[in-house]
Amino acid sequence: MRLTSRIARAIVVLALALPLGAAAADPPKPARDPLPPPAVTEQAIEIDGRRIAFKATASTAPVKDGRSGETLADIALLTFTVEPKPDSACRPVVFAFNGGPGASSAWLDLGAVGPWRLPLAGAVPSTPPRLIDNAESWLTFADLVFLDPPGTGYAPPPTDDAARKRLLSVDGDVEALAIAIRRWTAREHRQSCARYLLGESYGGFRAPRIARALQEKQNLGVDGLILISPVLDFSWIEGRSPLLDAARLPSLAASRTGARTRAALAEAETYAREDYLRDLLRGPQDEAALERVSSRVAALTGLPQDRVRRLGGRIGASDWARESDPSGRAVASPYDGGVRGLDPAPGRDRHDWPDPVLDALRAPLAEAMTRLTTDRLKWPVEDLKYEILNDRVARDWDWGPGRQSQEALSDLRYAMALDPRLRVLVAHGLSDLVTPYFATRLLLDQSAAVGAPDRIGFLALAGGHMFYAEDESRAALRDAARKLIEGR
Repeated sequence: MRLTSRIARAIVVLALALPLGAAAADPPKPARDPLPPPAVTEQAIEIDGRRIAFKATASTAPVKDGRSGETLADIALLTFTVEPKPDSACRPVVFAFNGGPGASSAWLDLGAVGPWRLPLAGAVPSTPPRLIDNAESWLTFADLVFLDPPGTGYAPPPTDDAARKRLLSVDGDVEALAIAIRRWTAREHRQSCARYLLGESYGGFRAPRIARALQEKQNLGVDGLILISPVLDFSWIEGRSPLLDAARLPSLAASRTGARTRAALAEAETYAREDYLRDLLRGPQDEAALERVSSRVAALTGLPQDRVRRLGGRIGASDWARESDPSGRAVASPYDGGVRGLDPAPGRDRHDWPDPVLDALRAPLAEAMTRLTTDRLKWPVEDLKYEILNDRVARDWDWGPGRQSQEALSDLRYAMALDPRLRVLVAHGLSDLVTPYFATRLLLDQSAAVGAPDRIGFLALAGGHMFYAEDESRAALRDAARKLIEGR
């Protein structure tokens, strides 16, 4: 990621100084009132009969203009640290962020790895936001730092136009997060500790780029990356290439059958990578190929063969959402093709129904995080809205040359080549139609190994995009992360 010459000339490191406003005619407008000062509390949870005491800190990392020094935005941080035992090694640190763009870290914090958990399975907007001690918390083997970039969580978006354009962009976002990680590491004197980046969805795209930015521009290495439901190359999840249909087909089969292991989808994977792709490339004008595809895809997905034929054997996530329920009164979620919710307008040709996974989880997660930060962590932010998923950030995001041209596999390979110690764990949900596990598997299979092939671990677990809602999958993710971090 090369900065433009204009931006490169403007860099002045001042707090989280970004090259913003360097050529502006007027000083940038400051952001809204800053967030409260840090709140530090002593907390404890119980896991398997063992009491774990830890310090919880709610704070911010200001992003400042490199010329004027004015705060343009804040990155909000929730940090959970355990006092190390005397004479013990420095505890590893996991820096966690979500995706979107525009998603807060609450999904990972309260859904998977933090000290407290909101049970997500079957949650709806009215679900009481009752937190429980998280038996699968990663706090047992690492300290945790959750980062919310500007416009997510409690971090307000920048109000200055130049700052907004820069920070709500692929490169500016990576730069801001890399600087925040470097500064936290220095301020907490954790340079000698192992560091890991944990990113989900778009966060799994961020993580390799942040790792490279830390190496190249912040003089800080990372020991590993943990990528949950990542997008490593947007061209593999968008567009009309038959490769996308082949990548999605095993997850469609999992959505129909409820498969809980990748082994149960071996037939679908083999067909997708071989005969299915070959017949799709023949095109719908080849009647024999179309008949073969229609018959086999119908058998794998359970969709009517005549409908599959009309679609040319290519089933998109929106097709599955509306067609997978025989009654026509329910819609399936692209985030977990096996989960259905009621269709508010059955029979109508429209595609604006609420997602029974993503939309259902927004309210309970946001309310749970609000209660946690204000009541338990004593951070006085009760007057602020917690942005669990900021749609405006997503709409305003600057993708540079275009979203479909963005990829992070080259950054991943660069970071791994530069640091042979760096290891990677990739984890997906089997029935995720948004970032299908087989897309990442095919992409990695097309990429030559950087060093030992086992440097990249790959998990495909029961569930969808947020597969950690499943107890068994959440435990498997924790075990794999512990193995990566502890080097076992």
